Amino acid sequence: MGVAPISKSAGDPFAGGFYTVREAARLLNMPNAGVIAAWLKGRGKNGAPVIRRQYAPIGNAQELGFLDLIEIRFIEHFRKLGYSLQSLRKAAETARLELKCEHPFALYGARFVAERKDIFLEVARNENDSKLLNLVTKQYAMYAVLEEVLSRGLSFDPTSGLAERWRPRDKEFPRVVVDPLIAFGQPVIDPGRVPTESIFTTWNAEGGDYSVVADWYELDEALVKEAVEFELSLPN
Repeated sequence: MGVAPISKSAGDPFAGGFYTVREAARLLNMPNAGVIAAWLKGRGKNGAPVIRRQYAPIGNAQELGFLDLIEIRFIEHFRKLGYSLQSLRKAAETARLELKCEHPFALYGARFVAERKDIFLEVARNENDSKLLNLVTKQYAMYAVLEEVLSRGLSFDPTSGLAERWRPRDKEFPRVVVDPLIAFGQPVIDPGRVPTESIFTTWNAEGGDYSVVADWYELDEALVKEAVEFELSLPN
């Protein structure tokens, strides 16, 4: 099995990104933020959290880091396809041990995809999960496609294999970037590095005048429009 070092920014919100559960749900287009909260706290059959978070909770707050966000994106994709949370939780536990990485669902690269396939196969057999077993064996081509889909819009550290940058909708909004090293990981317009939410707020205050906002932030008007349209596309 490959070895993936823990991200140096894993526990540092200044370098690892910072999101409330609501912000994460909004970015991931998940209408029910409570689902994320449940995955973080641990509910269900064995009550264990699905992911191991970058930051320890402060009171009842459940803040996430960038790698947490990417892992939730991975799990949500498989959940939408009907795969059991129990098997995905077990796969995450096994992958953390086998890949020696706290965030195995934020890893990509040929070796990690192949090893994660083997982990899914092992878990499917042990958990008697016929659907997951079928995905990895009889429909391996489909599994490979899923992994490819999940890697779209993401850039990865060539050494660790961990996700380091994400374009949430790279086809519709190619210049909107989520980078944990910029603006605490909030979506920004690139180039410019101005948070899309700030642009949107100013646009609203200026009565929808793109040219005024472009002058204010010294950005091309097309970038302002893309930032505004991105914010409008997100759920409230």
